[in-house]
Amino acid sequence: MNCAILVGRVGQDPEIKYFESGKSKTTFSLAVDRWNPKTKQREADWFNIQLWDKKAESAAEWIKKGALISVEGRIMVSKWQTPDGETAERYLINATDYTFVGSKRDSQAVEA
Repeated sequence: MNCAILVGRVGQDPEIKYFESGKSKTTFSLAVDRWNPKTKQREADWFNIQLWDKKAESAAEWIKKGALISVEGRIMVSKWQTPDGETAERYLINATDYTFVGSKRDSQAVEA
């Protein structure tokens, strides 16, 4: 089963795109902390997140850089050919839902 649940801070304000088909897609990055036992410090893993249609429009309106959110979705692999003929790939989270974590005061402290 391909199911991802991540909690982290939004890296930049979401960007929304509208397609001729009427669909909309919002993308943003999410920094998720992890503990590194070698350095004894927290480190961030960055994930590219995408949301579609109504959730995309909601996310573009409400999510801001620095917000602490959780996202639910699935891991996707996007593959393509580079101009050099190499195969490139990128992993992203195709999110189906998001939730704000923490209080509004926590989010305001990040923006200040």
